[in-house]
Amino acid sequence: MTVNTIPEPDLGSWPTGRLLAVAARLVEQRWVAELAGLGLTHAGLIALHTLRDGPLPQRALAQRCQVTDQTMSRTLDRLTKAGFVTRAADPADGRRQLTRLTAQGRAVHEEAVRAEPALLGGLGEDDSFRAGLLALITRLSTGD
Repeated sequence: MTVNTIPEPDLGSWPTGRLLAVAARLVEQRWVAELAGLGLTHAGLIALHTLRDGPLPQRALAQRCQVTDQTMSRTLDRLTKAGFVTRAADPADGRRQLTRLTAQGRAVHEEAVRAEPALLGGLGEDDSFRAGLLALITRLSTGD
């Protein structure tokens, strides 16, 4: 009986772009699973992160998170049901609602932030790794 085995890939021979794509996929899979365990989505974490400095109207929050108002509305619905945010009338303008973090929302955000380094196998603790990623993203997004 013959057993077909797939040889281990020679990662060292892969082009850098392929390495980056595979690394991004692996991190994303771990991150999605970690966030799901906390009752969050990636979009929800971004909203909580943006609200950590204080309440915002939904439109401003959507703009800062670079999503549409409709997308933010769905995200906030999920975060409200989970008890991570509250929405209430803005005292300065009753036509507008302010979204603010709850104590539970602040705690789950902090837990997600603490979990991140382990997802990267400790690489997130290395400032030079993060600096390299920021430099790469900045260079590629500005066309330099």
